Amino acid sequence: MSYSATELLAIMASRELVGTSSVFAGVGTPLLAAALAQRTHAPDLVIAVEGGSIGPEVIPGKLPISTNEMRIAHRAYMLPGITDLFLLAQRGFLEVGFVGGAQIDRYGNINSSVVGSHNKPKVRLPGSGGANDIISLCHRVIVTTMHERRRFVDKVDFITSPGFLAGNNTRHEAGLLFGKVSKVVTNLCVMGFHEETKEMRLDSLHPGVSIDDVKDNTGFALLVSDDVSITDLPTEDELTMLRDLDPDRRFL
Repeated sequence: MSYSATELLAIMASRELVGTSSVFAGVGTPLLAAALAQRTHAPDLVIAVEGGSIGPEVIPGKLPISTNEMRIAHRAYMLPGITDLFLLAQRGFLEVGFVGGAQIDRYGNINSSVVGSHNKPKVRLPGSGGANDIISLCHRVIVTTMHERRRFVDKVDFITSPGFLAGNNTRHEAGLLFGKVSKVVTNLCVMGFHEETKEMRLDSLHPGVSIDDVKDNTGFALLVSDDVSITDLPTEDELTMLRDLDPDRRFL
């Protein structure tokens, strides 16, 4: 079966949730990936959504376009306030967070605030929302984004959400004592981070993608693992279930 770049991104992101108990997911690709994981390899996965919904049942064909829509509250375990939801993250109850952004740099810092100068930006973006809290408080964070040179920059114009800051031990020194960006999943590859320097590292390629393809679409010198693997193709079952979740292709 053929598939789109966004379908590939959602499926590869869902596979990162193997063995995960809870995920803090935003709408769009993160929610699709989490819902797909529930239907495949993580049936007990608990989804938490920023608007204050814990454990909702995602209704196929009725995906929300906002974290505050009541359709994402369907059969939820709890409907706490948004501050209570972030308190659960602060107390360590939310294992994985999904985030995205306009820019990401070699240390996993994310910009979703401004492109260009903060005082006179070329583009003003939505800002943090809950992304700073998610990346600061969840045990591990998975970044999902399309792989483009303009997104993967040497240094973000503004740190909306802190990854490993300047690398090495600077995240811990800044007071972020737990949590980390563990994976970056794109339509080209899956990347992790060097254990000591915290620089982004290419770990696996999607089928048909070369190391040069990834480097050509990355705006900094990317580390490459000594043993770069090839991810498995999306299966027919994964594609069928994913398309059933979003039959109108609002996010796919």
